[in-house]
Amino acid sequence: MFTASILAKKTNLPIYTVRHYTRIGLLQPIKNSQNGYKEYRPSDATRLKFIVAAKDLGFTLAEINHILAQAETGNSPCPSVRKIIVHHIEENKRKIKELQNLQKKMEKALTDWQQLQNSVPNGDSICYLIESVGEN
Repeated sequence: MFTASILAKKTNLPIYTVRHYTRIGLLQPIKNSQNGYKEYRPSDATRLKFIVAAKDLGFTLAEINHILAQAETGNSPCPSVRKIIVHHIEENKRKIKELQNLQKKMEKALTDWQQLQNSVPNGDSICYLIESVGEN
């Protein structure tokens, strides 16, 4: 059994990460009745490493909580994990496409702006460069 600070050191994570995951229920230490400290088991280090790995793959804390809950009931979380990652991949592809379209729009705007004169706000216009984008 060890404290949050020792768990943080063992997993190379900041103490506030351990405390946050404890606060939201991803980690569930045992409270020492003698000193009131929260004590973590070696299995909590394994659990914490799993949480970090899942976060690195893009899983949200809510999704991780769901996966952990499934595992605790003795059911394989693997089907859910596959379903979640497929959803994330599809969402990432959509976001990448949006970003590529935005990049093209920005590059076109910059090209167009190279030919425009600078202007000062006049009550009808704030920045003609940005306002000109809607005119194209």
